[in-house]
Amino acid sequence: MAQLSVRELLEEQNTGLELEVLAGADGLHKCIESHRIQKPGLALAGHLSYLHPNRLQILGSTELSYLEKLTPETAAANVEQLCSLGFSCLIITKGQTPPKVLLNMTEQYAIPLLRTQMKSSAFISLITKFLEERLLPSTSVHGVLVDVFGVGVLLMGQSGIGKSECALDLVLRGHRLVADDVVKVRTKLPAVLFGEGSDLLHYHMEIRGLGIINIKHLFGVAAIRERKKIDVAMELQEWDDEATYDRLGLDEQHYELLGIKVPLLRIPVCPGRNISTIIEVGARNQLLKEMGYNSAREFQDRLEKRMAEVAQLHSHVIIGDNLE
Repeated sequence: MAQLSVRELLEEQNTGLELEVLAGADGLHKCIESHRIQKPGLALAGHLSYLHPNRLQILGSTELSYLEKLTPETAAANVEQLCSLGFSCLIITKGQTPPKVLLNMTEQYAIPLLRTQMKSSAFISLITKFLEERLLPSTSVHGVLVDVFGVGVLLMGQSGIGKSECALDLVLRGHRLVADDVVKVRTKLPAVLFGEGSDLLHYHMEIRGLGIINIKHLFGVAAIRERKKIDVAMELQEWDDEATYDRLGLDEQHYELLGIKVPLLRIPVCPGRNISTIIEVGARNQLLKEMGYNSAREFQDRLEKRMAEVAQLHSHVIIGDNLE
């Protein structure tokens, strides 16, 4: 399960969350495990059911104004009950000043108490989107991800089969490189896979005989992109004379990543085959399929219709000969 510590949340750059620590700095190691958030309004009244300690807890104007109206004894008891659940952190919105009882209890229980200047609605929207990207399942795949005609093509295959060379040829044809060698794959709601390059290898490509090259520097920013939805996977395989390959395109296969299936094409590689052209055509064909047009099925339907017509004509001939 993906996790994000409160310290990592604070250290994230360019998030626009504007977070500062007010108390409970000893608990910055605590982890956030869910992209969903809660507003513990009822908990401040003593109702602790259905609270989830692994979620961020947001305290807005309503919660803090209610807390201030309680007697000091009741407020202390309710806040202590809340903090005893061991939340990952509490976040105050609109730059409000928390009551002393909240500062003292979060410090005592080592629960980070953070504050943002943003309004509750805007902050909840921003933090939810951020946590969705960071906490949804992710993995790494050995391969190359290329944007071909707007289609995210994941090239796979054994080392040395020619994945990077194909990707380089596609870049020369005007397509865009997303990642080479290691593709970081993340899910995105509802059921979409996105791929991006690793921080170390971004924009770099290994070409045997040349070494490491920087695609961004060689071809410009138009030749690369940060991330791309994975629409189809293509596995490059060495040609095997004894193997049976799909020649009609009716044998639909899938490649499963993080519980999500994407169409899979197995492409045999041998001297004389222009693999880059085949990948371009495969990407175009995937676009047609997503628009509801399947060339292979259309051909099969036409073939079956023609066979039925021929069979019907043949039966009429036989019946006519018998009548004579």
